[in-house]
Amino acid sequence: MSVSLKKQEYEYLYQDAQLVHAHGFLMQPLLSMLPKSNASKKLRVLDLGCGNGSLTNVIAQQGYEVVGMEESPSGVENARQNYPDCHFIEGSIYSPPPEILGNCFDIVISVEVVEHLFYPKELPRLASRCLKPGGKLIVTTPYNGYLKNIALSVLGGMDRHVNPLWDGGHIKFFSVKTLSQLLDEEGFAELDFKFAGRAPYLWKAMLCSSTPVSVK
Repeated sequence: MSVSLKKQEYEYLYQDAQLVHAHGFLMQPLLSMLPKSNASKKLRVLDLGCGNGSLTNVIAQQGYEVVGMEESPSGVENARQNYPDCHFIEGSIYSPPPEILGNCFDIVISVEVVEHLFYPKELPRLASRCLKPGGKLIVTTPYNGYLKNIALSVLGGMDRHVNPLWDGGHIKFFSVKTLSQLLDEEGFAELDFKFAGRAPYLWKAMLCSSTPVSVK
């Protein structure tokens, strides 16, 4: 017996356009990593995997021209309804970028997205196609390190941390070493890390700014 599966059954659903928990500890370090925008030179930012557009909107309020791209139709719908001052595009990180996004952004950000991807190399590859020469990619992802993983195991928190029952949840778990390797292999250099949440080496998340050696 064959089973027909509909695309919407596997959509990562967004019910509203509110900021999520992770934005609380990521906001300050993320904003500090963004090159400064001003009235005479309004920098363009592309938010890859923008979800419901809530963070896209916060960045736009800091004086940037921001475009959000999201694969989930419900995310794009919520974003467009609640944040009309930003521009949102429905699209996948796994697909070639729409022509209007090619080589025209000063900054590409991707916040808590790469850990959800079966093929994480596609994220920096897409970013390099969208960045201007000299542009920056800023990626954030949950921090995974030796001491943190020991602590999670000892305290019985590993099942909650990797939660295999979370539909659409995390499937990749990056350390500083593996995120650095991903970006290096895809032609990014000048890596600069910041960390957010909890005590040192038990951080909740890490942020990495990098620059493509050459724009593709």
